[in-house]
Amino acid sequence: MLTELDQRLVRMPIMAQRDSHIDASTYNVWRRARNIWGAPMKMVLPQINEFRLHLTDNYWAVVDLSRNNALVLAWIDLDDQDRSSLHKPITCKLNYYHFAASAIRAKSLVLMEEMLSERLKDYYH
Repeated sequence: MLTELDQRLVRMPIMAQRDSHIDASTYNVWRRARNIWGAPMKMVLPQINEFRLHLTDNYWAVVDLSRNNALVLAWIDLDDQDRSSLHKPITCKLNYYHFAASAIRAKSLVLMEEMLSERLKDYYH
């Protein structure tokens, strides 16, 4: 069953789409967290509080909470099939839905990795 965000990802016009990747360290933190707490995960990003990151098995999307959860950007088509090396990045497509999305692209991944790493550290200790 498709969630509301799943449906918006299909319907929403894309301003731009680029071939991209997610660094292995970032993806590996997500996979460890996902194996413990499941998916989807939602997290408000500190320092950019009006944005929330949705992490699913199929996509990672940033929405703007101040604009009725409008899509800002999304990493889609995460390709971890046949992944044999944990040090290799994950290929994906990056959809831009807002003109200023590139300003938070890198920051949102850094914050997500930091937050999940801290949560994992607390979980294991």
